[in-house]
Amino acid sequence: MIEGRVQRISGPIIRASGLGGAGLFDVVEVGEKRIIGEIVRLEGDEAVIQVYEDDTGLMIGARAASTGRPLSVLLGPGLIGTIYDGIQRPLEVLFKKSGAFMTPGERGEPLDPAKMWRFVPDGDLAARLARGEKIQAKAGLVLGTVKETESITSRIMVPPAVRGGDIVSLAGEGACTIDGVIAKTDTGEDIPLAQWWPVRIPRPPGRRLSPETPLVTGERVIDLFFPLSKGGTAAIPGGFGTGKTMTQHAIAKWCDADVIIYIGCGERGNEMTDVLTEFPRLTDPRTGRSLMERTILIANTSNMPVAAREVSIYTGVTLAEFYRDMGFHVAIMADSTSRWAEALRELSGRMEEMPAEEGFPAYLPTRLAEFYERAGRVSALSGLEGSVTIIGAVSPPGGDFSEPVTQHTKRFIRCFWALDRDLANARHYPAISWIDSYSEYAGEVKSWWERVNPRWDAVRRQSLDLLKREQRLSEIVRLIGPDALPDDQRLVLLTSDIIKDGFLQQNSFDEVDMYCVPAKQVRLLELIMEFHERARTCIKLGAPLSKITGLEFALDGKPVPVREGLSRIKSVVKNGELSGLDDYGRDMRRGLEELERSYRARETL
Repeated sequence: MIEGRVQRISGPIIRASGLGGAGLFDVVEVGEKRIIGEIVRLEGDEAVIQVYEDDTGLMIGARAASTGRPLSVLLGPGLIGTIYDGIQRPLEVLFKKSGAFMTPGERGEPLDPAKMWRFVPDGDLAARLARGEKIQAKAGLVLGTVKETESITSRIMVPPAVRGGDIVSLAGEGACTIDGVIAKTDTGEDIPLAQWWPVRIPRPPGRRLSPETPLVTGERVIDLFFPLSKGGTAAIPGGFGTGKTMTQHAIAKWCDADVIIYIGCGERGNEMTDVLTEFPRLTDPRTGRSLMERTILIANTSNMPVAAREVSIYTGVTLAEFYRDMGFHVAIMADSTSRWAEALRELSGRMEEMPAEEGFPAYLPTRLAEFYERAGRVSALSGLEGSVTIIGAVSPPGGDFSEPVTQHTKRFIRCFWALDRDLANARHYPAISWIDSYSEYAGEVKSWWERVNPRWDAVRRQSLDLLKREQRLSEIVRLIGPDALPDDQRLVLLTSDIIKDGFLQQNSFDEVDMYCVPAKQVRLLELIMEFHERARTCIKLGAPLSKITGLEFALDGKPVPVREGLSRIKSVVKNGELSGLDDYGRDMRRGLEELERSYRARETL
């Protein structure tokens, strides 16, 4: 162990001499309380250390000892359902020890060392070993399984850092702790149930795959207009109160990912408290069990040490890669990357580095790229397919999307869900702007959606074009009013309002509409666009718009105006009863065809 002495203290940044022989990014224990830090720069015999705990009371001359290993997380059974801080200390355990305020230097085991897990060896592997076959201990080889929760069965694999050789023994079925050895190699290497991995080093994938399968969220504006692929990257920028956290909560609950990792990175304590208290009470809609049975929470609020905020996203993405390598699809919610960037800015200032735009360090784009590039859909070393999808919230000051974090983030993500303050103020949820948002995954997921409904791409393009036309017309309406427009342009305004109210807006408290299956999403938009096309034909034949809006069709056993019916049908027809949409569509088609025939007859006369 290499030891040095503290020479200078500047908030979370410490300079210590005598650590010239230590490695970059080695973990260091500082002072009598042995607070945890990490070497971020070496200058001759002096090391610059960023500490992850409160260093109040630390004095010049205090001991600083390098542990000789980089900052790492322990990966194994027991991660699911746990709440950690940024350096993988279990907050529930520490709360029982220290109360609401964590004592500097307090330690907590990342995984319970006494808990017994039932290991089930891989049957084929055990049989081959019994026959005396030589089996190479290659990275990713599945040795067996452990049932971690009712929703997640973990695969225990040979770690990527294995030195090689052949497996000479494999543990039989039975209970063991995370330190228990489940396999041995002829090179003398023991493979335990849980292994350490450095957070700043990406776990190696086998082969990267194209992101052609969408992450289905049940939010219509996302899934159909601005889809995100499994293994993709997305950003949710928006000012205060526009619904970034709410949107991430909804995605975490409803998306079809196998594992959810929620990183509260520098957010206010009350917001993180809501997450910590709400998530354990939520029911997983797919299994009917607690959502925490497939969720890991990482909590780093704004009043916690700023350096821990910086490292928390690396901790989160390393845990995600671990489950990706088992063949799971993992979704990361990072809330928010702006607070993480502000932590970088503070640490950079403490280290007296030259600032770039708005005081952020010049390497901000590089760090953002390092984070987002760890997403992806892969064929893992185990041969199983898994993915890491990253959804990062961005909190631009004053909702200004031209600030550096938002602009640099747009360079590295392919899906941009811009939140609109006017929509949020109008209680339009989710407040994702259909004008400012975009997705570059639409072409890649097209084949998947066309298996759901061949008209997916057509109705998507038509409706987006219609909303853009409505935006241009709304500027004219502000000047002269809607009554001055011809009926065909007023129809554009009418249909756009139906799309906004009847398709894009969702009520998260409505038991029917809180989640929308893909088939229902496309069929709803198909109905609205069919109404628009048939109504436009009637207007061309001379029918006034008032005749069209006066049509009534049966909805839930009662006749309602067509506009109200198209807006309300999303909350009437359940996900498993889509025949109701077809029934309403037939009635609407019949009524508009009758109107069309009557005006065609007048035209012939």
